[in-house]
Amino acid sequence: MDNFIVSARKYRPSTFNTVVGQLALATTLKNAIKSNHLAHAYLFCGPRGVGKTTCARIFAKTINCQNLTAEAEACNECESCVSFNEQRSYNIHELDAASNNGVDDIRSLTDQVRIPPQIGKYSVYIIDEVHMLSQGAFNAFLKTLEEPPAHAIFILATTEKHKIIPTILSRCQIYDFNRISVADTVKHLQYVAQQEGVTVDLNGLNIVAQKSEGGMRDALSIFDQLVSFCGNNITYQGVIENLNVLDYEYYFRLVDGFLKGEVSQSLLIFNDILNNGFDGHHFITGLSSHLRDVLVSKDPQTVTLLEVGADIGERYKIQAQSCSVEFLFQALKISNDCDIDYRQSKNKRLLVELALIRMCQLTDEKKKPLLIEDQPAPIQKISTDTPVITGNKPLVPEIETVQTVETKPVIHSSSSSKEIVSDSKPTFKRPDRISISSPSTQSVVASPLPSYSEQVIAKVIANNPFTYDELVKAWQQFAETIPEQGRITSFILSTAPNLISDNAFELTVSNNLQEKELKRLQPDITAFIQEKLQNSSIRITLKIAEETEVQRANSPEDRYKILAQQSPSLDKLRNGLGLEID
Repeated sequence: MDNFIVSARKYRPSTFNTVVGQLALATTLKNAIKSNHLAHAYLFCGPRGVGKTTCARIFAKTINCQNLTAEAEACNECESCVSFNEQRSYNIHELDAASNNGVDDIRSLTDQVRIPPQIGKYSVYIIDEVHMLSQGAFNAFLKTLEEPPAHAIFILATTEKHKIIPTILSRCQIYDFNRISVADTVKHLQYVAQQEGVTVDLNGLNIVAQKSEGGMRDALSIFDQLVSFCGNNITYQGVIENLNVLDYEYYFRLVDGFLKGEVSQSLLIFNDILNNGFDGHHFITGLSSHLRDVLVSKDPQTVTLLEVGADIGERYKIQAQSCSVEFLFQALKISNDCDIDYRQSKNKRLLVELALIRMCQLTDEKKKPLLIEDQPAPIQKISTDTPVITGNKPLVPEIETVQTVETKPVIHSSSSSKEIVSDSKPTFKRPDRISISSPSTQSVVASPLPSYSEQVIAKVIANNPFTYDELVKAWQQFAETIPEQGRITSFILSTAPNLISDNAFELTVSNNLQEKELKRLQPDITAFIQEKLQNSSIRITLKIAEETEVQRANSPEDRYKILAQQSPSLDKLRNGLGLEID
């Protein structure tokens, strides 16, 4: 039984013409060989599996070939080429910087550079994964890299160019390798399958090419895996089963369901996908890619961006004709938002299902008539001959409560409200809207007002005298009307106002919290008591009581000592019950 050689090694390119997907770089290197414009240091950088090390080996073999062809390719017949093919060449040295990344390894390399080649003109040193070198190794390598012997050429290869220090980059010619396109990967896989006698489905090869993400080595490794699974007949169904890839059919059915608004069918398809072992995040990213492919299929100029087989491409074009651009834009936005929120979501399945429901409703929103509540409200015109301003609120009509005043209203402005003077005593109601009618039947409408002080719109200015008992009664009546319960209500009920003048009374509070709460209620208290006592000149002032000796104490023990001195029986109570100070 012959030893099996993986396809990535067996079909590794040996000439520039067989390099896949790097035509520009191969042409540049061949022209440099033809014109004898060879640099002393090269840097090949790019993703994994795109041919960096392969091109370095071909380049090293070609510049030492003794009988170059007209196309600047190695002859594979001279002693240098034969020794290279048999892996016994002493002109080409490879160093793995991932495992030889110290200063001593680089010093050993620089000592070896002095030795001239035995056969050929150049000694080529290929340093793979050069970004793994330590800082000291880079510094030790700088001088040799800048001024090597005439026979030495360095080729550095890396997948992470940003990790290489700038002083190294400035000493090299830099070649950036691109990812291999899907078309080039499929073409090369067809060639390998033909050489191996394997029958393949073109759509299946497109899946392999997309799965490899532009790396030919990965694509060939997947190909070997599929041959082991399917034998010599690789089908599309075998590919998606072996690679655990979602079938295109799911996405085509989903988009058809979106267009028809079939919410239940879309949820059942998603449930089937989950039952087959696929992750919800994998599904939503695949759906985003599918919607993107449908979008690019709508325009003949962008259809070239579609990297699928011919049969699948035709299905994309057909589905694109039934989808509007607006639908695709909104669906892409929904799927992208779902993709972003997926990792942070607690209920991931519900997140995806909500995204599917929203996509199903995209077409329904265009067909749905505009409801009455969705229509813009008409602009209402309110005209009055005598405007009455109430606080800073706009006047909006709601429910009318008419108050008739025999005398002509006169508006007086103050800092807190606008007041109307009349000789007669009006009857006040708690209005949602107030309309004041004068003999000229003028109506003014006010909006709903949240506080009591703003509800008293038309108030008669009077200076009726009142007694202290009437003030305390009005104070307690207000305490029963406020919505707050607990400490503030009990404080208002238990604290009596202190009358300091004919039209002013004072409230004493014990702390800043009570002062803050009473300041919030002060406008309502003032308006209520002015109405009850028929005196618009009543004013309220607040005063914070001075701290007692107990309040100034810093600790509970100090407070207890002060209280115990004032009440000696407190000690007896504490000792008798065995209490502790907390």
